[in-house]
Amino acid sequence: MFLRTSSGVLRLSSWLRNDGLHIRFPLRWLALILAAIGGLGVFYVFAVPQLLRFRFRAGLSWYDLGVQGFGPDRNYISFDQESPIVETTPPNAECDSRYTFLAPRGDSIAHPGPMILNSAGELVWTKWNGGTTQDFKLQRYKGEDYLTYWQGDTADGYGRGSWYMKYVVSPIGIYDGDLHDFQITSNDTAILMIYDPIPMDLSSIGGPELGWMYDGMFQEINLETGELLFQWRVSDFYHPSDSYYPIGDAGQGRTSGYDHSHINSVDKDDQGRYLVSMRHLHTVACIDGTTGDVLWSLGGKRNDFTDASDGAATDFSWQHDARWQGLNRLSLFNNAAYNNDNLSAVSHGMIVDLDTEEQQAKLLQSFHHPHDIMAVSQGNIQVLDTGNVLVGWGHSAAFTEFSPNGDVVCDVHFGASAFFTFGRVVSYRVFKFNWVGNPLTIPDTAITPESVFVSWNGATEVAEWRVEAWDGEDLRNMTFTAVDQVPREGFETEIPLTSTVDSFFRLRAMTSNGESLGVTELLQRLPASSDEDSPHISPWALGAIVFVVLSCLICGVYFAIRRRIRQEFGSSGIYQLVSHKDENEGDESAISNPVEEKHYYDTSTSPTDDSNDDPKNEVSGAALAMTVPEELPRDINGWKWHLTSVYILASTFLYALDAIVMADLQPVIVSELGGIEKLPWLSVTFLLSATVTNLVWGYMYGHFTAKWFYILKISSFHSRIFLNLVTWNKTI
Repeated sequence: MFLRTSSGVLRLSSWLRNDGLHIRFPLRWLALILAAIGGLGVFYVFAVPQLLRFRFRAGLSWYDLGVQGFGPDRNYISFDQESPIVETTPPNAECDSRYTFLAPRGDSIAHPGPMILNSAGELVWTKWNGGTTQDFKLQRYKGEDYLTYWQGDTADGYGRGSWYMKYVVSPIGIYDGDLHDFQITSNDTAILMIYDPIPMDLSSIGGPELGWMYDGMFQEINLETGELLFQWRVSDFYHPSDSYYPIGDAGQGRTSGYDHSHINSVDKDDQGRYLVSMRHLHTVACIDGTTGDVLWSLGGKRNDFTDASDGAATDFSWQHDARWQGLNRLSLFNNAAYNNDNLSAVSHGMIVDLDTEEQQAKLLQSFHHPHDIMAVSQGNIQVLDTGNVLVGWGHSAAFTEFSPNGDVVCDVHFGASAFFTFGRVVSYRVFKFNWVGNPLTIPDTAITPESVFVSWNGATEVAEWRVEAWDGEDLRNMTFTAVDQVPREGFETEIPLTSTVDSFFRLRAMTSNGESLGVTELLQRLPASSDEDSPHISPWALGAIVFVVLSCLICGVYFAIRRRIRQEFGSSGIYQLVSHKDENEGDESAISNPVEEKHYYDTSTSPTDDSNDDPKNEVSGAALAMTVPEELPRDINGWKWHLTSVYILASTFLYALDAIVMADLQPVIVSELGGIEKLPWLSVTFLLSATVTNLVWGYMYGHFTAKWFYILKISSFHSRIFLNLVTWNKTI
């Protein structure tokens, strides 16, 4: 490309090549500004609401910050399941000594199921059912204690399954048992709940005229005969317009019905009255056990009571677990929210007194968490016979015990509190009961050359383990000699094998009174290992190693390519003044007046630079000169795409590791990486390493198109990773 001037012809192609970035400078900045505005908009719409969900506060422990994981757990040698690591505040708190019944589940729980812990947080019993388990508790039937729980599949906040005790209990008719509640009454009957999809005109609330609605209902059945004793439906007394739950796109089909009432607990008193909690109606109703009529409604759009507590007794919302606490006294868990839109909402337990003659309600007591937990779903309140009150925070992995006057006795977390609103670990309800467990199985063991590990799932009465050695002589009449006896330590006890244990031995479980409870199978001592134990690499060390290795690899590639480019294109440039001719002169003039040739070695300036003060670089006004490299360098874009390939491979590896950690794929990598899934903060290391990669490549590339390619690619990667952090939970 040439430009004709009064002084001659100027070649512009190389000038545009070398200085073209200045021409595109305004466009680049405009694009950057627009991208920044768009990025801030996306950040505000998508990221800010999620960041506000974090519950950071002063004084958070490493546990609550998630350093040990969203749901820290403890693994065992002799037992192939896990139990939560709990944090109790204050550490020396004297909680009620009864056993804690819960059913942890969530994205950070590898084996969800019913679980019993002792007052110190040690595992007593657990069972992995392979599906969803809820409402695990102890109930009495015909004078005996039974462990009961619901098991099945969840869908849109309700469940399809059955209740388990000694027998499997299902509703009468073509119904599936709902997950929310299962009560055995004092008459040895059972109350269970059902979500029944029925046709319903939903046009009054913005839905289809020929729509579908999940009708909440409950049944009372005779457990012995299977006879249906009583049945009640919400739709017989409450209209869809009584609901506070937005219909949205629900109601279009049988499997996507509108959940207008969301019945979640039923309790029966000695007078035969049923107390029914309907979450989406913000209502607790009393039902006549004979006629099925609604005797009164507390809360909601059909509230029958005046509030003697300035609204505190009747303004509950999205509640759970309404229970009779006397003739006209009830307890309930007030969720106060059903999603994370209102982060200022505070959940709490309530005890309400009712004057049914004067139709007056009064809040007798409320129980708030010390740090104002918001549980968008689930939760319960249990009044213990000591007068203490236990509150399970449902969607937040915690339970708190209060004294009769409302003071906090102890607060127990089984998940990191900074992430409670994400629902990584939840338990529908939490209870405390006295319980004695005598399992029919034999104890579980695992042997190493130096010791034996023993545990017994469900055994509550074991106080000591006795080591009994076999003389190895008579197989029919085996003789064992007690050689050691060690106290039980938590769920699993490690017993060192002394020299008194020769080859074969067994372990006997003993009570504190010296009674035998059971024995293990015959065990054989392993020979001493000559090989040194393989070193255990902690997850933090592994993360540091990965970060350092990848960073070194990236930096090595960067500096190697940078050096190669400098060697290839950094040699001394030879600049040559180009001859020109005036349009009034002929070719002979150009030949007879040759322009002096000058060379410039290793200089950062050119003859056309305004700032060039070096006399040797001055060009006479008779000839407008243009500097041109003697040999144009090859296009560097080829190198850029090679680097892009390296970057894509490195980033793919980093993000794959990050995705594994964030997904908590415990069964896949727990044995290979020593529990790396317990450290979600390790993903931050991967993200930082990837960010370093992004910055390095961004610094290297000066090409306009290439930079934007990387910006878009990196932004999409980070957006996907961030969105993976968010766990959307249906309300229950």
